[in-house]
Amino acid sequence: MRTTLTLEPDVEQQIRRRMTETKLPLKRVVNDALRSGLSAPGKKPRSRYTVEPYPCKFKAGIDPNKLNQLLDDLDAEEFVRKMAR
Repeated sequence: MRTTLTLEPDVEQQIRRRMTETKLPLKRVVNDALRSGLSAPGKKPRSRYTVEPYPCKFKAGIDPNKLNQLLDDLDAEEFVRKMAR
């Protein structure tokens, strides 16, 4: 594949230095650098995230089995309020 790259000055300097050290052509130095950079893992593995559960206590009179019904009631009230405007 043929393409045009615009290199920043510091990168150009490093490539020219590498070409001088290794006596390899530009194409080879750039391809080797890209292969090396693309095959290396980009990010360090994250530390494992743990969730510490704790008991959820509802206030007296709230039935956890009927929370969906409560949400439906609140949605219906909001709808009626909007329609009344």
